[in-house]
Amino acid sequence: MRLAFIKKRFSIHGGAERYLQTLIQHLKNAGHEIHVFANQWVDEEGITFHKVNIIPFTSFLSTLTFDINAKSRVNPVRSKAPNGVKGQGSMVYDCIISFERTTCQDIYRAGEGCHAEWLQIRSKTGPFYKKLSFKINPLHIAILNLEKKLFKNTKLIIANSKMVREQIIRHYAVPEDKIMIIYNGVDLARFSPGNKEKWRDDTRNNLDMPKGSKALLFVGSGFERKGLETLIHAMPLIKRDIKTLIVGKGDTNKYRALAEKLRVSDKIIFLGTQKDIEKFYAASDLFVLPTLYDPFSNATLEAMASGIPVITTKNNGVAELIENGHEGFVVDGLSDAKELADKINLSLANLKLMGEMARKKAEAFPIEMAAREFMGAIQLVAK
Repeated sequence: MRLAFIKKRFSIHGGAERYLQTLIQHLKNAGHEIHVFANQWVDEEGITFHKVNIIPFTSFLSTLTFDINAKSRVNPVRSKAPNGVKGQGSMVYDCIISFERTTCQDIYRAGEGCHAEWLQIRSKTGPFYKKLSFKINPLHIAILNLEKKLFKNTKLIIANSKMVREQIIRHYAVPEDKIMIIYNGVDLARFSPGNKEKWRDDTRNNLDMPKGSKALLFVGSGFERKGLETLIHAMPLIKRDIKTLIVGKGDTNKYRALAEKLRVSDKIIFLGTQKDIEKFYAASDLFVLPTLYDPFSNATLEAMASGIPVITTKNNGVAELIENGHEGFVVDGLSDAKELADKINLSLANLKLMGEMARKKAEAFPIEMAAREFMGAIQLVAK
């Protein structure tokens, strides 16, 4: 089959797109012809790239023009030409798969969740003026319009959690049988409890961590949405000697100031983005992500595969895989520092057994299985 993928910024080695990397590799190995429509990319053998121009000056213009130009470039005319004959100046594809909010695909993977749900959460947790701004901000208006069109017109929607499927149905009245759930999956070889023997001591020594201290790990870019403020507020309530490792991209000034105010700045290490993230899982004892909204946090599943218990919120799709007191804990209250601290204290008292159960649960979701399920979805739509 000739397959078209739409991804605004495509890097087959990108941390957030390991799922897409494995999917495309499986499709290439199976002999399918792969085309990627993107604005930015890293060249990869066996993939044909097509430039999609955007107006980059604002997020609103970037989002809007990417959809318009992707539609023009991918040529969504659905009449198939025999033997690969070109139609209307463009190739004809057996299936068009989009990983972005666009309106020209056969399959849309809702990896960013449901924007209408995110705005609803922000309205409840943010200041009053933010709620007003959502109604007039052209970016939010554009995204909501795109969601409305794509959820109505796309043949098949792939959600990465039951949570996201339910939100799409609730906000857009999409028929349930039009949405397929495929969990992201994890590389069980790269993220393994065995990494502790290879990297734990060296990584902790490089960070000047005291022997005997426990390491909490937070991984996520977009600190506000990922709940970093709640984690810092919880730290004075943690009974053990800890260090908290913060991995991710974002402005740290606000959070450094908060840590100073709460007198926990000596317990936090800001590490920025890290290429070899598996070394930090190996160095850590407990993964904590008190996120306001995460359709399915790859980092949470990676931590579980690494043999680390996890604590997250009910607004993380991965929470569906966690049984309280087994693989970790799911926090009910968003921004509830006391509840979070209580769960951290409970987890620190039972790390070994919970870590073993976390790994066992992750083993049921290998990334290769996710890729095979996605291939099955493509074959279903392309018939």
